[in-house]
Parts: sequence; structure tokens; C-alpha cells
Amino acid sequence: MVVPEHLGIVMDGNGRWAQAQGLERTKGHVEGLKVARRITRAASEAGVKYLSLYVFSTELGLKVVHSGDREALSPEVRRTLARVMKQTAHHTGMTINLVLNHGGRDEIVRAVNRWTKAATGRLFSAGDLRKNLDVPELPDLDLMIRTGGEMRLSNFLLWQAAYAEFVFSPKLWPDFSEADLLAAFREFASRGRRFGAIPGVIPPIPSRLLFN
Repeated sequence: MVVPEHLGIVMDGNGRWAQAQGLERTKGHVEGLKVARRITRAASEAGVKYLSLYVFSTELGLKVVHSGDREALSPEVRRTLARVMKQTAHHTGMTINLVLNHGGRDEIVRAVNRWTKAATGRLFSAGDLRKNLDVPELPDLDLMIRTGGEMRLSNFLLWQAAYAEFVFSPKLWPDFSEADLLAAFREFASRGRRFGAIPGVIPPIPSRLLFN
């Protein structure tokens, strides 16, 4: 079965799940973290190379990177994040992109600002933007899964999601299972991806090939 190289997950529904169980909302986030660990393991075992989500596990030799405005985080969080990234930099397992304090539009603006500081007077290109994103080596999203019944992107990795396939699950995140993940992979494998091309027209070269 074909699996996405880069999988993004928006994990909605932790608070609603807890409320439905008559529990405090924090209990839902605790349960959601357990599910995130199981799904991370299942995705890695299925062959996914990059996983972007809001929480992460450092098991399985995973490499941790970060998308988001690090300067706006507290000093303690920045130190912890820097330590985890340094400790896992040499890992060769699946790369986990920790999406923390992130907005897709904000990332694009910060990428342009990085380029502006080193501008040479030439015109700005899509390749320049890609090279200045928070994690330039991160490939485009192939599949984005959103749980909780919501059907919107919500400013999540806007540049990387340009040609992503979307699967929306009505399940709240704590109820999402490994079987649901595999069902999403089967749905992904069944789709014909054209990367914006009209049938019968030569498809554009994916940006990951143009700007490496």
C-alpha cells in the first residue's frame, strides 16, 4: 500500500472528548497524548518518513524538528525544545515536526524577512521562500488528517499543504485508532494526484524537485 512520505495531523477533539466523558478538559489532552504516541509508532512502522503534529514522542529513534515562532515561546520551553532537537539530531528514524506556536501565514512572513536580511537585489522566488521556511528540508505534505469533524485547514503549514490530500474524520482525537490511520492511508492510495495539473496536460514539476 502506498503511504504518504509526509503526513500532517490536526488533532481536534481532546476537550470535547473529555466533556462527553464528564471529565476535566485536561484529561482529554492526557488521553490525546497517549493516542499521539500510538499513532506516531503506527505511522513510523507503516513507512511514513515525516510526521507533523502538535505533540511528539522521542521513541523509535525519531528526529525532532520545529515549525513555529520560537522567539515567542518562554525561555524554559525554548531550552527544552533546543535540547530535544540537539539530542535527536543524529537519529535516522522518522522525522517529527513539532508544530508549536505556529501559523502558516506567519511562517511565510518570517521566511520573507529572513530572505530580505540576506537579499542580493534579485527578484524573490518560490525557491527563496522554501529555503527560508522554519524547516526548509521538510517536504510538502502528502496527506493531512483532521479529526473532530472539522473541515478546514486552520492556517496549518500553508506552504507545505499546497497539494496535500485531505482526510477528515468525525472521530474525536482520543478515539482515533491505528485502524483509522490505515483507512486514511488506503483512501490516500486510491486517489489520483495531479499536483494542480489538468488531465491530459503535462503536470508541473513538484517544488521539492525544483528547490532542493
